[in-house]
Formats: sequence, structure tokens, C-alpha cells
Amino acid sequence: MRRFEPMKVFIHVFLFLCTLAVLLPLLNLLAVSLTDPAKAHLMDGLDLWPKQFSLFTYEVLLKNSLIAGGILNPVFITAAGTLLNLLLTTMAAYVIARNDFYGKGLVVLFLIVILVFEPGLIPEYLLVKELGLLNTYASLILFKGINVYYLFIMMRYFQDVPNELLEAARIDGAGHLRIYARIMLPLSKAGIATLGLFYGVFHWNEYFRSMIYISDQAKWPLQVVLRQFVIRQDNTTILGGYENMFGGQTVDFDALQAGTIIIAIVPLLLLYPMILKYYTKGAMEGGVKD
Repeated sequence: MRRFEPMKVFIHVFLFLCTLAVLLPLLNLLAVSLTDPAKAHLMDGLDLWPKQFSLFTYEVLLKNSLIAGGILNPVFITAAGTLLNLLLTTMAAYVIARNDFYGKGLVVLFLIVILVFEPGLIPEYLLVKELGLLNTYASLILFKGINVYYLFIMMRYFQDVPNELLEAARIDGAGHLRIYARIMLPLSKAGIATLGLFYGVFHWNEYFRSMIYISDQAKWPLQVVLRQFVIRQDNTTILGGYENMFGGQTVDFDALQAGTIIIAIVPLLLLYPMILKYYTKGAMEGGVKD
């Protein structure tokens, strides 16, 4: 007979309540965004089902050039930035973790100093301006090409690769590039997928530097549009002239805010399940010792 464990029950209940605390606001936002704008004002914070189903809110949002461009812009920035991050991070991790070279200790010390003392925003802005990267996607893609903390995580994955595999590859005539591409990367898929998720979420959610470096509204990521509309209550960003375009039909401001938030978080919600299997696999492999 199974013994009753109060602590395990408490943990499960606690995690269930935490899940509800995260899930219920999202369901409420989804319900508000799918409610007919004429009845959206009847929705309160506890409603989880639309009063009267309508896609009019998303029709308004997706026909807005800022929203449409705001979806495509961060997709490009996130994809390009994440690929660059993973390439630089894995190459640096291989060089430091699996090779001995003169001054390696100083390089590691320098990385630790960078990890603790990050450069300020003003020198960073002046550098971006000097390089002529203002108002370009490159200013966002190149930012933090290597996150030092993630670099150390990747180094740990590479250090777990058996030396015997590397020695056998060298005997077969493999050089550093072939070892890196054919051995290190395939055996570290879990770590790469995990860091890819971290880097991807960082790029997707980045709005502060987008506001500083990007002045052209057509290049704004969705997060900047979201800030203008939801945080600053700038309804002209989305609404200007839409009443006439849709024959004078009512447009609810709260429903538009909710729809914008849903559009901004859906890509991440779709990404997590695809990455989770690699993350779980890496955690299981790390917990099994010979």
C-alpha cells in the first residue's frame, strides 16, 4: 500500500496553483480578444469564455502595418540573432573547453570579469553609432553575440564528451573544424537546444534597445508596438482611421490590447514544446552516471 506523503501532496498542490496563476490571465486575455467588440466591455477579469465569439479584433490588428511588420521583424531578428549566438557560443566553448593554449587562464578570467561587470549603455550606444548600425537590424542581432553565462554552460556540455572519441577522431585525421561539427555539436544537442531557447526568448522579448536604436516605425519589433499600445496607452498607434475602414463598427480598446498581447506570446508558446524534449533528454542524461 502506498504511504501518504504530505510534502509531495503539498508540492503538487502548490505547482497546480502556480499553473493556474499563470494560465487563467492568459485565458482571460484570449477570451476578451475573441469577444465581439460591442460586448467586450462586459468581460471582467474572471471570464474565461467570450461573450459573443468574433475575430474582428484580430482582423483590425493584422491589417495594421505596424502589427504585421511587428510580427515579421522580430521573427527575422530572433532567427538571425539566435543562429549567430549559437554559432559563436559553441565555437568559443569548444576552443576553451577542449583545447589548451597559452593564456587560457587569462581568457577565462577576462570572461568572468565581463560576466560580473557589464559595459554601460552609453558606451554601447556610442559604439553602435560609430559603427553606423543605428536604425538597422544588425544593432539588435549583434548585441550580446555571446552570453558569458551561457558560454560556461556550453563549456560544461563539451567537457562531458569523452576524450576517447576525440582521440579516435584525431587518429582518423579529423581537424578541429570536423571534430567540432561532427562530434561536439551532435553530442550536445540538448545543451544547444536549451541555449537556443534562452537566446530566442531574449531576442523575441527585447524591446529596450529596439526603442533606443530603431527610429523607423516600419522596423519596430512587435514588443515596441506592444509597449506603445498597452503600456503607454497610445491608441492612435493601432486605431487611427480604422473606424472608417470597417464601416464605423465599434472597436474596443481593451480587446485590442488583449489581442496584441496574445499575438506577442503565441510564438513562444509554440516554441517551448519543440525544445522541451531536448531539455528533458539533457536533464535525464545528466542525472544518469555510469
